[in-house]
Amino acid sequence: MTQNTTTVSSIERSAARARLKTVLLVSLASLFGLSVWFSTNAISSALEVEKSLGEQDVAWLTIAVQLGFVFGTLVIAFTNLADLLNARRLFMLSAISAGLLNLLIIPLDSLPLLILVRFGTGAALAGVYPPAMKVLSGWYNRNRGFALGMMVGALTVGSGSPHLLRSVFVGNWQAVILGSSFLAFAGGLIMLLLVKDGPYEVPAAKFRPSSMLKLFTERGLRLTLVGYLGHMWELYAMWAWIGAFMTYIIGTRPLVGDSVDLASGLTFGVFFVGAVASPLAGVLAERWGRTVVTSMAIVLSGSMALIIGFLPYELLPLILVAAMIWGATVIADSAQFSTAITELAEPEYRGTMLTFQTGLGFLLTAASIWLVPVLQDATGWGVAFAVLAIGPVIGTLAMLRLRVLPEARRLAGGKG
Repeated sequence: MTQNTTTVSSIERSAARARLKTVLLVSLASLFGLSVWFSTNAISSALEVEKSLGEQDVAWLTIAVQLGFVFGTLVIAFTNLADLLNARRLFMLSAISAGLLNLLIIPLDSLPLLILVRFGTGAALAGVYPPAMKVLSGWYNRNRGFALGMMVGALTVGSGSPHLLRSVFVGNWQAVILGSSFLAFAGGLIMLLLVKDGPYEVPAAKFRPSSMLKLFTERGLRLTLVGYLGHMWELYAMWAWIGAFMTYIIGTRPLVGDSVDLASGLTFGVFFVGAVASPLAGVLAERWGRTVVTSMAIVLSGSMALIIGFLPYELLPLILVAAMIWGATVIADSAQFSTAITELAEPEYRGTMLTFQTGLGFLLTAASIWLVPVLQDATGWGVAFAVLAIGPVIGTLAMLRLRVLPEARRLAGGKG
C-alpha cells in the first residue's frame, strides 16, 4: 500500500513539473510571438518623421493589425483550423510569418503598403494567441484559469516589449522592428520544438463551421462573450494610446542620462504590472469564482478609465499610480473570460470557440482604437479615455447575470 502511494505521489509530482514547464514555455513563446503587435506604436514619433505619417496614419496602422487579426480568426474559425491542425505547428508558422511581415516596415514608405503589411501581421497573429490558449487547455483541467493567466501575462509583456526596446534604442527605430521580429521567430521555434501536447488534448474535430454559432445560441457562452466584448472595448484602445498619453504628460525627458526614454519606460511599466496581475487573477478566480474576479477587475479598470484623463497634469505621481492600477486591472480579467469559454464549450471545439471569440473582440477594438485619438483632438484625454468605461459597465452586468444562472456551476470547479 505504501509503495503504491509512493508511486502515485511520484507520478503526480512528475505531472506537476511537466505542467509547470509547459506553462512557462508557452508563456515565453507567447511573449516573444506577440512582440510585433505594437511595434509601430512604440516608434510612432519616428515613423511620423521618417515616413511622413500623421497621427491618424499611425492609428490606421494599429487598426490594420486589429482588422487583420479579425480576418485571420474568422478564417481559422470558419475552417475549424485551430482544431484540425496541431496547435503548436499553427503557432510556429503564424509567429514566423508575423515576424517576416513586421520586417517590411523598415523598407516600405507607402502608407497603403504599410497598412497592408500590418493587416497581414495581424492575420498571422490570429494563429498565435488562440492556439497558445488551446495548447495550455490540453495540459490543465484544474487550475486552467491560472495557466491561461500566466500566458496572458506573458502576452501583455510581449505586447509592451516594443516600448521597452524603444526606451533603450532611443535613436534607432529600426532596432525595435528587428528586435521584435527576432523575438517572434524565437517564440515560434520554442512552441514547436520545446512544447509537447498535453494529456487533455482532444482528437482533431470534424469540419463543422456551425459549432462557433453556439457563442450566440447558448446562454452561458453568450453572456461570457458579452463580458469579453466589454473588456475588449477598453483593453486595446488603452494599450494603443497609453504611450502617447505618457509622452503627452511627461514629454521626452530621459530616465537614465540621455539613453533611456522616461515615457517609454513608464509605458512598459504599465504593461508589466498587467503581466503580474493576470496570473494572480487566475489564482483568485479558482478560489472565489470566475464571474466574481472578472467583475472586480473590470469595475476597477473602468473606474481608472473614467478618471485618469481628467487628473491635473501637475499631479504626475497620482497619474502614474492610476496608470499602473489601470494597467493591472485592464488585463487581469482577460484570461478568465477565455477560460470560461473553454469550460462552457464542447472540448473538441475549444480552439474554434476561442478563435471566434477573440476575433469578435478584436473587431470591436478597431472602433475604440480609432475613436480615442478623434476624441482626444476634440476634447482632450479625459473624455477620450472615459468613453472606454462603457465597455466595463456592460461587461460587469453580463458577468453578474451569468453568476446567478445554472451555467455558472461549470466555471472554476463549481464556484461560478
